[in-house]
Amino acid sequence: MSALQTSFDPTATVRVNANRVGKLREFGHFVSRRPGVLIGLVIVSISFFLAVFGPYIGPYPTETALPGPPLQPPSFQHVMGTDVSNMDIFSRVIAAPRIDLTIALVSTAIAFSLGLVLGVISGFFATGKGPARFASEIIMRGADIIQAFPVFIFALALVGFRGPGAINVIAALAFLNIPFFLRITRGAVLQVRERPFIEAARCAGNSEWRIAFFHILPNALTPPLANISPTIGFSILLTSGLSFVGAGVPVPTPEWGSMIAIGAPNMMTGQWWTALFPGLALGITVFGFALAGDGLKEFLDPVKKS
Repeated sequence: MSALQTSFDPTATVRVNANRVGKLREFGHFVSRRPGVLIGLVIVSISFFLAVFGPYIGPYPTETALPGPPLQPPSFQHVMGTDVSNMDIFSRVIAAPRIDLTIALVSTAIAFSLGLVLGVISGFFATGKGPARFASEIIMRGADIIQAFPVFIFALALVGFRGPGAINVIAALAFLNIPFFLRITRGAVLQVRERPFIEAARCAGNSEWRIAFFHILPNALTPPLANISPTIGFSILLTSGLSFVGAGVPVPTPEWGSMIAIGAPNMMTGQWWTALFPGLALGITVFGFALAGDGLKEFLDPVKKS
């Protein structure tokens, strides 16, 4: 009866909610003392807002040439000017986060999930015996091979196999980021598996696989979680790089990298606005995700936070 009463105890829900509110207040206090983290969170929030609403709030169509002469300079009618096809740059800049951020989020989510699983297996069974130890070695050698190549060149080769397109870019970025999360998770697992509660779990009759994924994994999540934001920023930058060389998102889809590629030749003839504004948007967004990621790392690290 006592166990049943505990499971339906309303005070337990109150305590959980109070703990969540306390964590939010602690995070708010943490951010208020670090302007850099606050700036990063503001940039990330704006990026997500534009990813959802950007294509709808622009004053002009994002993939349609407007009537009139091309390469119009910034004015009240076109805040950031127009490009060589006479498409409004401002409308395209604020619509670009939809494709860039979507590619980055999906590829990072895939890499994070697979990296967690492979990192737990390679870390927990690193000193074991039999097939599990062999699987751990195969995983690590595969990660070594992937990371032995320059990231951009490898991404370019992967996309080149199937041609440009958002789906192919997502697959390439996810494949390249898996070893990153794998190694981070593996390092955390190697530390957690030596703690006394793991031996207690074995004594309680838990299998090795259950210990790995139900006892060790939840306690090794902090490092990979803290690196999600920088990975998203890196993925946005890599997506733009692929589009810049024509191997990413095809034109005329609004994407920062392809916009910079289209506008770069015009900068040499004085039309500086064609590549400057997409480049600024890209740089500020990647910088914002980096700031937010550094803040999250510090908040989740009790040593640095104190």
